Amino acid sequence: MATVNNRSADCGLIVCFGEMLIDFVPTVSGVSLAEAPGFLKAPGGAPANAAIAVSRLGGKAAFIGKLGDDEFGHMLAGILKQNGVTGDGLTFDRGARTALAFVTLRADGEREFMFYRNPSADMLLTPEELNLELIRSAKVFHYGSISLIVEPCRSAHLKAMEEAKNAGALLSYDPNLRLPLWPSADEAREQIMSIWDKADVIKVSDNELEFLTGSDKIDDAAAMSLWHSNLKLLLVTLGEKGCRYYTNNFHGSVDGFHVNTVDTTGAGDSFVGALLCKIVDDHSVIEDESKLREILKFANACGAITTIKKGAIPALPTASDVLSLINTA
Repeated sequence: MATVNNRSADCGLIVCFGEMLIDFVPTVSGVSLAEAPGFLKAPGGAPANAAIAVSRLGGKAAFIGKLGDDEFGHMLAGILKQNGVTGDGLTFDRGARTALAFVTLRADGEREFMFYRNPSADMLLTPEELNLELIRSAKVFHYGSISLIVEPCRSAHLKAMEEAKNAGALLSYDPNLRLPLWPSADEAREQIMSIWDKADVIKVSDNELEFLTGSDKIDDAAAMSLWHSNLKLLLVTLGEKGCRYYTNNFHGSVDGFHVNTVDTTGAGDSFVGALLCKIVDDHSVIEDESKLREILKFANACGAITTIKKGAIPALPTASDVLSLINTA
């Protein structure tokens, strides 16, 4: 069981919306799903990972989503609680199972996915089931794109986003592209971009940047083609190479940390959780380049640490883990 920093009670609330599921990770890296001799059960789902990342670092987080009324669903709800994440936004579906994903780990720790969602409970969240009071209390509202794929979850997502925005929350968007879940690449691109101009903060990976822009270059021109007038901060994560950042007034890059990567699952969510923890109580730090660079150094360290163990949630660091890496790097 993870410990939660005592200062979380004084922090602004970060509400994460979307899917939570079970990742089954092969016990051996570098093999196909068919060749894997066995699998480790690892809780995951990008928005849930981000919520737990926040809480592990001493922040205050809540998760909103739907789980199956089954053993896996109740296990996941228990993991949120153990990690200090408020579960007042959770609902359970008796007719659909908790989502499962089998994850192939290549030799370099990168992943391929096979999902079991036909439909899974997270896809069935309705607007009427939203805990609006919880959403309106958020200082930051964080979400992905998987909840946009089908109804009724898409309408619940749009409603939650609107309520958070109207209540004054900072909107944080990590598209978290999972192409196997979408009907087509074109549909994925269209729907991901359909809510693009609502977000205040957007984090994309280098692969997502290529996908969304159609460019094979990871450069400033490609990144800035995704800029919109409401955006405060655009981040492009580059794996072990760190990240690039873009604001209205400046842009730059922050180096990453070299570690022995085993599994990259959850690294981006850990990065986002760290960022949101550091800006939740003072959004203006985004406009101070020196402060932002320090925050991104911390976030890069969080992402790096998350890759040295299998699974997402089990690998998410505490603040002391992060400081230890920074101080020894």
